[in-house]
Amino acid sequence: MRRPRPARIACAALLCAVLGVARAEPSLDEREARLSASLRCLVCQNQSLADSTAPLAADLRRLIRAQLAQGRSEDQVKAFLEQRYGAFVRYDPPFVPVTWLLWLGPFALLAAGLATLGRAVVRRARAPVRPLTPAERARSDALLRGDAP
Repeated sequence: MRRPRPARIACAALLCAVLGVARAEPSLDEREARLSASLRCLVCQNQSLADSTAPLAADLRRLIRAQLAQGRSEDQVKAFLEQRYGAFVRYDPPFVPVTWLLWLGPFALLAAGLATLGRAVVRRARAPVRPLTPAERARSDALLRGDAP
C-alpha cells in the first residue's frame, strides 16, 4: 500500500480550507435578501418585500438591514416584524389559534364542496326515472335520424 505524499496531504488540506471558507457565514446582503424574500409586502400583499417597489417595503428592507447589522438573528427580526404588523407579514404564518382558519379554511371548503357534490349525486341516483311519452319518443327518434322537426 502506498503512503500519501506530503504534497498530496498539503493539497487536500488546502482544498478543505478553501471549502471551509466558502461555507462561512453569509454576508449581510445575503441575509437581508433571504429575509426580505420570506416576508410579505404589507402594501402589495402578493409580493415579497424583496420584489416590492412600495415605499413601505423599502423602509422595511432598511429596517431589516439595520437590525441585522446590530447583530440580531433572522428569527429575532421576523419576531419583531410579526409583533409589529401581525402574522400576515410572514409567508409561512405559525399554526396558532389566530391562524387556524387560514391553515384549515381551504380544507374545510374542500370538504364542504365534496359533501355537497356527494349529496347531489345520491339525490340524482335516487330520483325516479320517468319513461318518455310517445310524443317525446317520436321527437328523440327524429333527432337521432337527423329529421329535426
